[in-house]
Amino acid sequence: MKPAHADPLAQLTEIRAIMERSSRFLSLSGLSGVGAGVVALAGATVGHFYLKSHYSDGYLQLMQGSARERQAALPFLLLLTAVMIGAALLLAFFFTQRRTKHAGQPLWSGPARRLALALAVPLITGGLFCLRLFLGGDAAMVVPGLLVFYGLALLNASKYTLEEIRWLGLTQIGLGLLCMLLPGWGLLFFALGFGLGHIGYGLVMYNRYERPGPAGAAPNPALAR
Repeated sequence: MKPAHADPLAQLTEIRAIMERSSRFLSLSGLSGVGAGVVALAGATVGHFYLKSHYSDGYLQLMQGSARERQAALPFLLLLTAVMIGAALLLAFFFTQRRTKHAGQPLWSGPARRLALALAVPLITGGLFCLRLFLGGDAAMVVPGLLVFYGLALLNASKYTLEEIRWLGLTQIGLGLLCMLLPGWGLLFFALGFGLGHIGYGLVMYNRYERPGPAGAAPNPALAR
């Protein structure tokens, strides 16, 4: 058997893995993406039936209605949004904590804090901007704005985690721009982006990085590329 120092390729691979673990949060769970997508689909369904029960044309009527009508619907929509965000965060915490514990790594590490900050700034900015759109005269741009700002947040955070996050971000931006051209289909684009987009991404990430191999051990994200 060759000594370890005789295999420079293995040493470089190990050095790369150590550097990535120190600079990137590599323990994002694909199952948390699936959970977030399921929550988004459930929220879109609840929102659809709520709007249909209060407005004959549902979502489209609310977007084209008066400011008073939108203000009347705002408490329910804010509550629904808070529940969806809370449920998605709880699922993300549960699955990601389970994965980091299995890997023997801390959850709230330096890369995790940088990732959270990179996500938070565009998300908070976009949320406030879209709230102003909803209360103003361009409510049909709310869903496109949410998708675009969320995609920008993912792009901003991709340098601190798995590279595949970048593709999810570009997908969200593309759907948001397309939704700008079809604003009457905003609820459908919401379900596509936040729902099916997350589920598809989560399944890909789970199969690529988390599904146990023949020996029963999950693959290492730092070595999988």
